[in-house]
Amino acid sequence: MTGLIKNFPSDGVVTVNRVILKPQYSVDDLQERVAMLCENVKTYHSETGFVGGFVALNSGMISNEGSTVGQAVESPMKGKEALIITFWRSFAEHEQSHRSDTFQPLFKDVLELCENGNEEIAYEMLWSGAAYNAEEAKAAKEAKERYKHAA
Repeated sequence: MTGLIKNFPSDGVVTVNRVILKPQYSVDDLQERVAMLCENVKTYHSETGFVGGFVALNSGMISNEGSTVGQAVESPMKGKEALIITFWRSFAEHEQSHRSDTFQPLFKDVLELCENGNEEIAYEMLWSGAAYNAEEAKAAKEAKERYKHAA
């Protein structure tokens, strides 16, 4: 299922960059530089493989319900770790975007902020999906109840 990211092909590629800010830089610095980089990618690569993306900042919250590594109260990376996640038709198109003359200077500006350098890992999408609306959720619950002993 690929319904979460509009127009993302089932054989598309997801890239993930993990950024840890150097102490002398702020989230505002990161937002400004990443915004410039993302605008460049949208402008120059929307027709050559770029499908979409997002940037997420570590909020500090750790799910004690979803974690199995203790009962931490707050992530020490709060406010200094971000993920830059992009969606591409193919890995080859992603790699070509990084060779762009307009991309490289902006990419170097972002890397200047990074305490951890950069490692961009590409993933194959296995599943994505949006939540059900109320009617779909009701139908799904009814089907689960009706067929729970069928297997």
